[in-house]
Amino acid sequence: MEAIINARVPEFKVQGFQNGSFKEVSNKDIEGKWALFFFYPADFTFVCPTELGDLQSKYEELKKMGVEVFSVSCDTHFVHKAWHDASETIKQIQYTMLGDPCAVLAKGFGVYKEDEGVAYRGTFLVNPEGLVKVAEVQDNSIGRNADELVRKVEAAQFVATHAGEVCPAKWKKGGETLKPSIDLVGKI
Repeated sequence: MEAIINARVPEFKVQGFQNGSFKEVSNKDIEGKWALFFFYPADFTFVCPTELGDLQSKYEELKKMGVEVFSVSCDTHFVHKAWHDASETIKQIQYTMLGDPCAVLAKGFGVYKEDEGVAYRGTFLVNPEGLVKVAEVQDNSIGRNADELVRKVEAAQFVATHAGEVCPAKWKKGGETLKPSIDLVGKI
């Protein structure tokens, strides 16, 4: 397996659905910005709307942090609109839902489940230089937690602006960080 951390986001151009409209989104649209790609298996399923609703509950906070949010499935943007129109949970979503029917993004991020034609639950935070800084992939039967995702975004943004500092386990914004040095070896 090839590591994805610090890998460049793949080139892509896909259709998305946001706030009642279709729009084209490409890798050019995220240049110079933090971007979160939130892959899920399929629209009209069971765990997926609980995750997408949870992510929506953190959307304003993520926007204030300068993060563009994209949910991604291998469905089309038309299916995203139909799901939006049919589901009370999905109606609440304000971030862009990307359609990836050719699995360009799912394959590019290494989460395509070929035997089913769907994506695994993968979460990727891309920094303004286009490099993946956070990657989490799990089995499709396990839902994610948007609170923990926000914490990871805060940590990634902190270390990006504080050279030489690292965030320890359970670090929260405003908490103590570490400055790795010979003086810390064996003392933690």
